[in-house]
Amino acid sequence: MEKFFIAQIGRTVGLWGDLKIHLHTDFPEQFKVGQSYQSDRGKLTLTDINPNKGTVRFEGHESLDAAKRLTNAKIYATEEETKANCALGEGEHFWFDIIGCKVMQGEELLGEVADIQRMLDVDYLAIETDASLVKEGFAKTFLLPYIPRYILSADTDNKKICTQDAKDILEAS
Repeated sequence: MEKFFIAQIGRTVGLWGDLKIHLHTDFPEQFKVGQSYQSDRGKLTLTDINPNKGTVRFEGHESLDAAKRLTNAKIYATEEETKANCALGEGEHFWFDIIGCKVMQGEELLGEVADIQRMLDVDYLAIETDASLVKEGFAKTFLLPYIPRYILSADTDNKKICTQDAKDILEAS
């Protein structure tokens, strides 16, 4: 079962076990009091969250000394937990659903999404170029901004992304 890194615990704050939390997810709403999370330090149950201060508290770690043991711990969620706890808006997709999609421009297969990279506030599809295009001399990989200028539609059920002008980016790569 694949786990996705969703947050890292930072330093302690105050005397009652509050900890800074650094989110690595676009869905902060998945952090709910009473819910348990997987971490590299074992299972953690959230007892308090303060979104304004960016702090959390976990069951059994209500003292300063106990909380310090969680500093730098990483928190993970499974695909099923993520889908259950995160509501997507119209046209939104989880990264794990986009990875593996075929990238098409018209009827031409340009490649397959191997990864997604966030630079500043823009997500880029890291695409492994189709072998037939690599044989023609195109780059083995290229980055495509995931913005409406290039992405026409994403159909994660059929693992297909329709693009425009993406081949121009490939040619310049």
